[in-house]
Parts: sequence; structure tokens; C-alpha cells
Amino acid sequence: MLYAILCYDSEDVVGAWSRDTETAVMNRLGAVQEKLASQGRLGPVARLMPTTAATTVRKGVEPLVLDGPFAETKEQLLGFYIVDCDSLDEAIEVAADLGRASGSAGAHEVRPLMLYRPGDASAS
Repeated sequence: MLYAILCYDSEDVVGAWSRDTETAVMNRLGAVQEKLASQGRLGPVARLMPTTAATTVRKGVEPLVLDGPFAETKEQLLGFYIVDCDSLDEAIEVAADLGRASGSAGAHEVRPLMLYRPGDASAS
């Protein structure tokens, strides 16, 4: 089963990391990624640009395009991992490893994925 692990944290806090802190965190996260990749369980990984670079398209009869994310939260979505795990418990273990590696407050949301393949009724 594929799971998305969504990484939330304070953009202000992460953005204020020193170069040394950033390098140390990325090295620790890299070790978790290498472990998952060597097991053939790591899918796409992305670090999102800051919310100041975001654009929001509000749904409606006429879509409304706005600068910024306009999220009323203390934490922002900073990136995500796609991992292949046998169970939710296993995906939670991966999220916990990522949390320990990042060393900051924040949160990791674990969500099962359904693949969408237009025209394929058996897609899961």
C-alpha cells in the first residue's frame, strides 16, 4: 500500500535554521531516505517552496486565483514522501523516523493513497 507522509512545521522556524542546522537535518533525513530506497519502498519526495510562492485557486462556478496559501494554521505543509508500506503501523514507523531525523516540533500526517488512472476501473 502506498502512503503519503505529509510534513508540517513552522515555516518561520525552519526558514530560520542556520546553514549547519539545515545540513545536519538534511543529512539525517537523507539517512532515512537511503534506508527506504535500499528497501525499494521510497517513492517521490518533495520539499515545497515557501508559502509566499504559493497560489491558491478557490473552487466555484468561476475559479478565484489568489496569491498565497491563505491557510489559518500555525504549521505549513513543507513537503511530502510517498512510501510503500505493508500496513498503517509500518507507515507510522516511517513517519516517526522522519520526525526524529528532522528534530523539530511539527507533525507528519500519514494518509493512504489511491492511485487514479482515468479509464481503469480497477485502479487502487
